[in-house]
Amino acid sequence: MSEQVLAVDIGGTKIAVALVDDQGGLGASTVRPTPRSDDADTVFAPAADAVRAVLADRPAGRGPLRVGIGSAGPVDTPAGTISPVNIAAWRGFPVVARVAAVVEEVTGTAPVVGLAGDGHCFALGEHWLGAARDVDTMIGLVVSTGVGGGAVLDNRLFAGSSGNAVHLGHISVNAWGPRCVCGCHGCTEMYARGPAMVAAAQERGWVGEDAQALTADARAGDAVAREVIEIGMRALAAGIATTATELDVRTVVVGGGVSKAGDVIFEPLRRHLREFAVLDYVRDLEVRPAVLENAGLLGAAALAFTLEG
Repeated sequence: MSEQVLAVDIGGTKIAVALVDDQGGLGASTVRPTPRSDDADTVFAPAADAVRAVLADRPAGRGPLRVGIGSAGPVDTPAGTISPVNIAAWRGFPVVARVAAVVEEVTGTAPVVGLAGDGHCFALGEHWLGAARDVDTMIGLVVSTGVGGGAVLDNRLFAGSSGNAVHLGHISVNAWGPRCVCGCHGCTEMYARGPAMVAAAQERGWVGEDAQALTADARAGDAVAREVIEIGMRALAAGIATTATELDVRTVVVGGGVSKAGDVIFEPLRRHLREFAVLDYVRDLEVRPAVLENAGLLGAAALAFTLEG
């Protein structure tokens, strides 16, 4: 049997855990809801239970298990800690040490554990088995309740010194814009994330409730919905072009809930990109829709396979 690694994907609403082989095949797996609690141990409990459940039938004596953890951020990869914006109970939470302890409890052997942000794992997953599997270098972008990203350069994750590189949602695309929750002004996320576009449309008199309704109405020709998406995709295009220009990247994969709307999102995004990606080496920047439903989990597995066992 080929080696299996343990992949852990931690988000604000769910925690997914699976054994994954070197072809991307899933073995034992489970998904647990992320508790809404102010207690760090209460939030971690389902993650620990999920790891125990997935490892319950793994044969003993197979050497140290390699484990990849993908998490909402910010992360601190050198310290092995996370402080997810959408999990208030975890600030500087030692997720690497806590997961390692559970794995050692079950297997009897200390594992080798790696940590990356969820946007980085999305990029790794789409690069390994998804829309960018035919290129060596790419940017992966998740557009949903936020805007997250990661980059694979020459077949290696570009993590940065702290593990937070390519935080595209918090690149300023309007230096004179309103202050973002991160403290900066006019961040990409303020215009392009789903809830931001919904709020902007509602301020203009649109009566829908969520991004799915907004994109559906835009597809049907609603003027307000189309205007707001136009503004959001222009901001996103500016952020993508800036990142691609700095990293010298020609392929971008876009996933997340907003991206699933199809041409109503991708047509204005590609059109505006032509206004911002103007230097010769990014002029042919290609934007591809994501193809994996579980890119984050598979990306955590891809991370694990890079660890020295």
